[in-house]
Amino acid sequence: MIVQRVVLNSRPGMKNGNPVAENFRMEEVYLPDNINEGQVQVRTLYLSVDPYMRCRMNEDTGTDYITPWQLSQVVDGGGIGIIEESKHTNLTKGDFVTSFYWPWQTKVILDGNSLEKVDPQLVDGHLSYFLGAIGMPGLTSLIGIQEKGHITAGSNKTMVVSGAAGACGSVAGQIGHFLGCSRVVGICGTHEKCILLTSELGFDAAINYKKDNVAEQLRESCPAGVDVYFDNVGGNISDTVISQMNENSHIILCGQISQYNKDVPYPPPLSPAIEAIQKERNITRERFLVLNYKDKFEPGILQLSQWFKEGKLKIKETVINGLENMGAAFQSMMTGGNIGKQIVCISEEISL
Repeated sequence: MIVQRVVLNSRPGMKNGNPVAENFRMEEVYLPDNINEGQVQVRTLYLSVDPYMRCRMNEDTGTDYITPWQLSQVVDGGGIGIIEESKHTNLTKGDFVTSFYWPWQTKVILDGNSLEKVDPQLVDGHLSYFLGAIGMPGLTSLIGIQEKGHITAGSNKTMVVSGAAGACGSVAGQIGHFLGCSRVVGICGTHEKCILLTSELGFDAAINYKKDNVAEQLRESCPAGVDVYFDNVGGNISDTVISQMNENSHIILCGQISQYNKDVPYPPPLSPAIEAIQKERNITRERFLVLNYKDKFEPGILQLSQWFKEGKLKIKETVINGLENMGAAFQSMMTGGNIGKQIVCISEEISL
């Protein structure tokens, strides 16, 4: 059988380069007709593009827990699909499965042990949510806030979220309220996103960093200062937020997208002036890696699903159709073109 796949065509100029759609290319490849014991053949339904993938485009990812993509080899990431044929004892035809290392390919033969079965009822049939709010980005937000935010019910804390209209940010702000923050303020890059945050996602205020004076708007929006900062972006925005944080406050280091196209370590060091503020005010800023909390994944998914089913957790996603648009979707996500989770729909046909 001939199937389509996406491979890494080129790396963005050196380490300090902006990714473009042309860094990826689509090609056809032969898929064997027979599968071996323990394997399954799956049809890909949805694929995820995420900021961390920018590091995988470099020859060296800068971390020990994610590997670089290889030139002219199939690209992989979060994915979800349906089993069409199985020789694995615990997986049967028609099961929906997910993996963090799903090849960008229309159909694929995988080791059944590398897959996790998912229950469509947890997402009311919206399978793509398993790649977003009820998947890794949702878990990152929930566990990050639980482990590093030090929020307790009724503690009257103010939380600021940067990258607030993205996959993690849009969920984190809502969770901040659920867990007891009295005020949640989002920072994002368009007027449309600001309106969405405050009208649909329950944020108390939103700041457009491209138009507003962020420092001034933060002072107005957070009159009591900032107690918890869910940081998705790093850079100048984070410097501004940190300079308005209270004593003994906490930074949840989720991501640093403004720095991903630059050759800097992760997490990037703070400037001397901001580092001085951090130390003086005893602000915690510890690297947070959700993969270190695998024991919390199952209860976390059930909690996120419950909030969604109760109508409390509002889920936003931007869907682009077609494997041929993976590169364009990745480029758009890296430049803020998405609202909520950026998803690529490969096949919507879920019947066999």
